[in-house]
Amino acid sequence: MAETTQFAEDPRPRRRDRPRLGRLLGRGIGPRAVGVAAVLAVTLGAAACGGSDGSGQTGAASTGGPKGTLTIADAGFTESKILADMYGELLTKAGYKVDRTSVQSTEIAQSSLESGQIDVMPQYVATYADLLNSLVNGKDAASVSSSDLDTSMAALRKLATGKGLTALDPADAVDQNAFAVSKDLATKNNLKTLSDLGASGLEVKIAAGPECATRPFCQPGLEKTYNIKVSGIVETGVDTAQTKSAVKDGTAQLGLVLTTDATVDDYDLVVLDDDKKLQNADNLVPIVNTKSLTPEISAALNALAPVLTTADLADLNKKVDSDRERSSDVAKEYLKSKNLLT
Repeated sequence: MAETTQFAEDPRPRRRDRPRLGRLLGRGIGPRAVGVAAVLAVTLGAAACGGSDGSGQTGAASTGGPKGTLTIADAGFTESKILADMYGELLTKAGYKVDRTSVQSTEIAQSSLESGQIDVMPQYVATYADLLNSLVNGKDAASVSSSDLDTSMAALRKLATGKGLTALDPADAVDQNAFAVSKDLATKNNLKTLSDLGASGLEVKIAAGPECATRPFCQPGLEKTYNIKVSGIVETGVDTAQTKSAVKDGTAQLGLVLTTDATVDDYDLVVLDDDKKLQNADNLVPIVNTKSLTPEISAALNALAPVLTTADLADLNKKVDSDRERSSDVAKEYLKSKNLLT
């Protein structure tokens, strides 16, 4: 499908090791800016350029394929790779030549999207809206995102327009913080939601990153929104094997995981429903350089939005991370199964 360029050494990190853009801004749980410490000295190539096709119409570059060449980037972790591979397959079907690359630096990815050196990249609605807001209005600007997808999308589209970018349709799939308890604890106390846990009066330790103690979407939010009694943080990280093991063996009673983690059940855990919508709307969304955008690109990528679910994405992540399948193969087979590829 695509030629692949790497902008940094890419050891195909497992999901639990990913340098996720989502961790610093909207969720406020961990090191949300990606790869700042890693200096990436490689310049994005001209194969990605968007611009005039010679007919006076702005669109994808005219070389390399019937409709031109597009560079699609991922952020260096499994989920982002799978989405970018899906975008590549859909755009190849639409008649474009696709170059695939991996960029683990938020700063390089953002500047390259704005310049058109990257044409398309998957992002997360709430997190990306807050990132753009911080770039436009300063790092101390109040958050523009929320648990409401429409509100977050409206803010994102306004900010993206000012940066020369377009946010296409968000997928049903959402990658949010989630909180899990052991199945035994859930059964004994009839716990199905975070409200149930708060009403139970149980005192819990949370297995999470150290930032959980002060970030609004973790301990403070659980205490304020759900009246959950938190006695401390077991510092095992976000959605790590150590976090899930700590909840399984009772070292902690509540673990910070992610909605697209399909391995939670392997540890005999159950995710409690965020019934009061504490977490932001981090639905997956394609971000496109506006000068590169054409109606064909919009139609191709928007076709995925109503099809891809959170459960689907969790299963796809598991195939790559646990079963060690190639992300490109997983993406292609999924699209075929949904009749999005012929």
